[in-house]
Parts: sequence; structure tokens; C-alpha cells
Amino acid sequence: MRHILIGLIFCVLTSAHAFCGFYVGKADSQLFNEASKVIIARDGNRTVLSMANDYRGEVNEFALVVPIPYVFEESQIQVGSASIFDRVDAYSAPRLVEYFDEDPCWIHDRERMFDILPSAPTMESAGALPSEDALGVTIEASFSVGEYDILMLSAEESDGLETWLLQNDYNIPAGAAEVFNRYIAMGMKFFVARVNLAEFEATGNVLLRPLAMAFESDELMLPIQLGTVNAAGKQDLVVFLLSPEGRIVTDNYRMVNIPSDVNLPEYVDENFADFYVSMFQAVSEREQTGQGVTFLEYAWDMSWCDPCAADPLTDDELAQAGVFWNIDNRGGAPNVYLTRLHLRYDRESHPEDLQFRVTNNRDNFQGRYILQRPFDGVITCQEGEEYINGVVQRQKREAEQLANLTGWELAEIQANITPYNPEVDFPEWWETLFDRLR
Repeated sequence: MRHILIGLIFCVLTSAHAFCGFYVGKADSQLFNEASKVIIARDGNRTVLSMANDYRGEVNEFALVVPIPYVFEESQIQVGSASIFDRVDAYSAPRLVEYFDEDPCWIHDRERMFDILPSAPTMESAGALPSEDALGVTIEASFSVGEYDILMLSAEESDGLETWLLQNDYNIPAGAAEVFNRYIAMGMKFFVARVNLAEFEATGNVLLRPLAMAFESDELMLPIQLGTVNAAGKQDLVVFLLSPEGRIVTDNYRMVNIPSDVNLPEYVDENFADFYVSMFQAVSEREQTGQGVTFLEYAWDMSWCDPCAADPLTDDELAQAGVFWNIDNRGGAPNVYLTRLHLRYDRESHPEDLQFRVTNNRDNFQGRYILQRPFDGVITCQEGEEYINGVVQRQKREAEQLANLTGWELAEIQANITPYNPEVDFPEWWETLFDRLR
């Protein structure tokens, strides 16, 4: 049986606003096909890398090849739980929130009493093979972790490594040798994992569990080139970066904040997932003109959130995510800053591996989309007419904004919007005058 190399193959070298909205829904990474997730916890030169692979097929065909900076010891590798990826994903996912308009007549009375303007939200196991030595491939270490049999390889040249992998029943896609050569030239080693079927069956799991690696390195990078070799098209990669310092950014690709603080028509609450997928596609096509882009979807101090798309992570969950500097926290506010990056890439758009840099920027950002609910009671003041006209104009702007973000047909959007037609009970003109004089 030939083992298929998975689509994503990589390694790591080494002003806040209070939104105060009501959380309605989120757009997590499960909305995207062929999406892989990586958690990187980084403090100084110490890194814990956790990988969740979007592998589909028979587990006996699974194989993972990861370029690494040096040969790891068995104690540096651990099998983790996929649930931690779901938790971090849900916590940091772009979110839909809602606000509710106040009674416009009550606002009018308040202005008259206090002479102030109203406030509102702003838009802001390997067998030895003959010819191993001749191929220039050396097995530096061999051990098992959980359901994985793991080898640490070094290679003198890419053709030898490719031949060795083929002889050992790995299905290497065309073009892999060229990419292998880049990492060999950098002096890197190769982490190779395949599934031990007996151990996998003993776990009782249906899906493969993620792998975590702990190591030290001065540079922080995420090689993605091997992952583009056998990909059928563009892939989605979501990287969760945890640091005690602040936001982690890409140094060699332009970072763009995902559109945020956008008012949308109310009916989007029923298909927020469709909206976000369409918007991300449109934004990716618009922004990736001649150069690759990484999109910032979330950047926030994990000691609080506003609004929260999921419950905050516990100290134990943060440890599962690789946060090693928070072990003795004992229930206090964690010093963990989370950066969520979303990358849609192929070999043409992103010809270089991702290079990261830790900053001390602790400004908060989230992909946030707003439903502004109109007042649904009886409007009992003449000033309410102006409010009604304002809501009608707001609905028009929201429809245009949605069309611009997604490429959806404006006419179809407008057809889904329920026109604002509240119940009114306006006073007679003289009643307004005499009420003012009382």
C-alpha cells in the first residue's frame, strides 16, 4: 500500500474598542473545504506546534512529512486532542452580533431633557531498505507515539530522498523533489509519520488525532510549499498563534484585516455562513493581485472577549494548545494573546514559506458583522417619521454593502429584506404643542 502525502506539509523554525453587542453566530473554519489548522504557541525561542490535518481517506494510506530544524527526541512529540482545535477555532471565529434600536420617541424626550446627543454603535516503523546509504538518506531516529510510527530522516539530496520515500511505499506527487531540495539546502531534517493500524484501532477513535511538537529555534516560520505539490487547487489554512507578548504577523506576505464592523441586512442571520464564505472568496480575489496575502480574522488578549463567540479557554485547555508559560497560573487571568490568520494559497500566489514575527502590539481586532434591529414597538411621536425614513435608508445601504462584499445580486438581496413598516400612533399637531407647554 502506498502512503499518500497529505495536502499540507509544513514545519516551524524557529487600541481596544468595547463593542457590547449580542452574539448571534460565528463563521468558523469548518465552513471551508480542504482547510487545515495549526496552533503555534511561541515565547522567546521556544515553540509548541500542533497540527490538525484535513485528511480524508483510509488511515492506512496516511503519511505526514514535516521539514524540521533538527532531530527531535521522542519526548518532544505528543499526540493531542482534536477538540482543542475546535475550541480555539470557535473562540476566535468571525462573529455576527446584533444591536437593537431604542424607541425613537424616548430618545427624543431624553435629548430634550438633557440636551445631549444619542449614542449609538459606530462603524468602526520503518524497515531498513537496501541502497539507503547510496541514496544519501539516514534514519536518525525511530520511535512510536500513540498511533503514529515516526522516523527522523536526514538527506543529502532531493532525488535520493524522493527515491527512498517511493521505495518505502510513499506516493510522492510530481514536483516534490524540487521542494525537498530547498529544505535540504537549508540543512533541515525530515519528520515522517505514518499510522500504526493496530494502535489506531486500539484507540477507538474514528479520526486521526493531531500531533504536537515542542522545540527551540530562533526563527519562526511555517513552510507550506510541500503542501502545494499535490493539492487540487487553492487550500485554506487557519493559523492560531499564541504569545505572551502580542500580535504575531507575517513578515514576507502582506497582512490584510478582514472587512469588519459592517452593517448587514437582518436576514443574514439565517445564512451567515454563506455570507462569510462568499465574502472571503471575493476579498481573496480582490486583494491577491500579484502577491500573496494573509488575512487577520482575530487578534485579542485572551483574558477577555467582547462579545464572546465561545466560552473562554480554561488553563487546562490553554495547556492543551501548547501554552507552556501559563502552567502555574492557577485560575488567574492568562497572559495569552491570540492571533488568528486565514490564508488561501497555492504555489503561484504564495511561492515562499510563511515567516512570522512576534510584536508587542496588543490592539484588539475581530471580524465582526452587525445586525441593527429596528424598533419594533408603536411609534407615538412626530419625530418617529424621521426615524422611519432613516431605517429605510439604512436598509438600502446594508443591501448595497452586502452586494459589494459578496458579489451577490443586489436585486435578490433587496427582495429578501422586509421593508420597515412599524405601527404608528402620531399625536395631532396641537397635542405636540400643548404637551411642550405643560
